[in-house]
Amino acid sequence: MPSSSYKQLEQRFARLGRLHDAQGILHWDRSVMMPTGGAESRAEQIATLDVICHELITDPRIGDLLDAAEDESLGDWERANVREMRRDWTHATAVDAALVEAKSRACSACEMAWREARPKADYALVLPYLEEVLRLTVETGKAKAARFGTSAYDALLDQYEPAGRAADIDPVFDDYAGFLPDFLDSVLARQARETAPIKPRGPFPVERQRELGLRIMQILGFDFHHGRLDVSLHPFTGGASGDQRITTRYSETDFTSSLMGTIHETGHALYEQHLPKGWRHQPVGNSRGMAVHESQSLLMEMQASRSREFLSFAAPLMREAFEAEAGDGAWRPENLFRLYTRVSRSFIRTEADEVTYPAHVILRYRIERALIAGDLLLHDLPGAWNDGLKTLLGVVPPDDRLGCLQDIHWYDGAFGYFPTYTLGAMAAAQLFDAAGKAIPGLPAAIGRGEFKPLVDWLTENIHCKASYLSTRELLIAATGRPLDPAIFKAHLKARYLP
Repeated sequence: MPSSSYKQLEQRFARLGRLHDAQGILHWDRSVMMPTGGAESRAEQIATLDVICHELITDPRIGDLLDAAEDESLGDWERANVREMRRDWTHATAVDAALVEAKSRACSACEMAWREARPKADYALVLPYLEEVLRLTVETGKAKAARFGTSAYDALLDQYEPAGRAADIDPVFDDYAGFLPDFLDSVLARQARETAPIKPRGPFPVERQRELGLRIMQILGFDFHHGRLDVSLHPFTGGASGDQRITTRYSETDFTSSLMGTIHETGHALYEQHLPKGWRHQPVGNSRGMAVHESQSLLMEMQASRSREFLSFAAPLMREAFEAEAGDGAWRPENLFRLYTRVSRSFIRTEADEVTYPAHVILRYRIERALIAGDLLLHDLPGAWNDGLKTLLGVVPPDDRLGCLQDIHWYDGAFGYFPTYTLGAMAAAQLFDAAGKAIPGLPAAIGRGEFKPLVDWLTENIHCKASYLSTRELLIAATGRPLDPAIFKAHLKARYLP
């Protein structure tokens, strides 16, 4: 007797999921270990896998199986799985294989050009490659928009944040852009009245930074039997199901950036490590979009690990790692707290404080919407970037390395991704607030280096639910309300203007 339509779909998507795992390892290797001479061969490998995956999911029989499965008697998780399958299928069938392959090759070439252009601050070097990536991205967005009945930008956004819409993001971001100037001025004025925190004296050897990062990862609950830490030009979390690869980057003059970057990526990895194993390689078993993913990393980095409680716990570990003198005031917990919560008008998004970080995201969101709409030409991107940052933060990058070349995302074809960072920051504050109300003595536990209560709460309320619920439903189930930016602003006021 033939298996049900649903079971046939499960088998097909399980095969597709394993191919995506292989792609994840290839992408990780390209960023971490691959010699530059392997770029052309790796681009061919990734493009071939992209086409194979596209052919699998666009098989004409998939649509018929989805229609049939929706009429079968299924459990709640199976029905949610069919819903996610259809979403993935709709994205895939909106574009043909030739476009998928062309965009994959263009992104691989552009990313390698970016790796050369960024340290040289040479935007002109990467511009022709980025023009091809944008052209193909716009073509992709328009094709998907026709299927989803949205704008091209919303169709691209949906790839990273299911059901995300610019119309919902605009008022949230405009509100924060309006809130920021006066609040930032007040925070900076308060800091100016205080004695500046003392920066620990380096150098900070890379190997000791690595050892400290590994120790903190273990404290947070990272499973090293199913993951590892490496170095890349741009920190990221990747790998495959059951094999989470995270990366960081080091500076011997400042260990704080690397450590917080490692904690950030560990938050991502914990989410992946705690997804339900019974639904591995099924769409419903994947993480629920990038806003939720960013909430997990920023909750660990910003909410928990920049708290007084955590830094009181971590101070002796840091001092021990770098063999600092016990009486050195730079390593006092209160000094570290003031150092880790120092606010400034800075150029680099990944090193920005949590007050100004959303401005960096709002800038990128506004620019990429204009690029996709054709209202901004790539030739004018550096100038638009500098003007936008000056408007939002009052600073202008001295060169493109600190400006429009700093992030990998656009050069790797990820348009529509950036707004999830600030949506995630707002969700992180809301989730941490709810966890604090649900877990007695949570701050004290963090102060003892006990993260299990927090991770268990996140696993129960976020991780194990994977893509069973929408982002809105997930937040309501965990916190009692949909995304509420007021909680994020209240957190900032409590921490920076007590």
